Amino acid sequence: MHVETLRRYPVKSMLGEEVAASEVTERGLAGDRARAVLDVATGKIASAKNPRLWRDLLTIEGARVPGNAELSRLLGRDVRLIDVPPEGAEFERSVPERVLAEGIEAEVPHTVGTLGAAAPGGTFFDFAPIHLISTSTVERIGALSPRGHVEALRYRPNLVIATAHQGFPENAWVGRELQVGDEVVLEVIVASPRCAVPTLAHGPLGRDVDALRTVARHNRVPVFDMGPQPCAGVYARVARPGRARKGDPVRLS
Repeated sequence: MHVETLRRYPVKSMLGEEVAASEVTERGLAGDRARAVLDVATGKIASAKNPRLWRDLLTIEGARVPGNAELSRLLGRDVRLIDVPPEGAEFERSVPERVLAEGIEAEVPHTVGTLGAAAPGGTFFDFAPIHLISTSTVERIGALSPRGHVEALRYRPNLVIATAHQGFPENAWVGRELQVGDEVVLEVIVASPRCAVPTLAHGPLGRDVDALRTVARHNRVPVFDMGPQPCAGVYARVARPGRARKGDPVRLS
């Protein structure tokens, strides 16, 4: 196994950028989710997990963000770009199945989450600082989908790991460690339950409802006390910091 791609997302829910190498600390890849958009009216963190309100975040390059006035105009709400989350910061996650059934314009039920249950305080991660997915999983989802392929970036991973196994190999990585290159060690916590985000347009990529629907049909994995969830990829924390590079070997222990 080896690192095929490294990606960071400078602003939460905006488009990311590929990097050739990165320092990796307990706060994830350098510069990842360094900022977020605050909805002034609600005090919540804007997240494309609620696509009715925030899907347009995925049209904006996170590395080239306009000022607050222009950002508010683009998003149709009064927003502020922030680099420190408010105390007890929350975000909304629309129920994915209802988004699939009723569409991204519909006002569907949502849950409210608190940032960073498995991440250091003061960060903008939904759960953990590292998300990774294997090429095998991406290829399997694509093969099972009507289009015949799916783009890894729809799942917004930090690392895409090139694997030779068939199916969804990272399901078996939970509870184990991955050594990336000579320095970085990641502790895999749990499979990543998927929301509506993979189905949305990402920059020039159009919508693809099967990016979620296929996962829901073919890879449901128990996640904590939530029972089987549609999963693709895994969340991890950084057990040992260091520098990761594209092409680094990855070893499972």
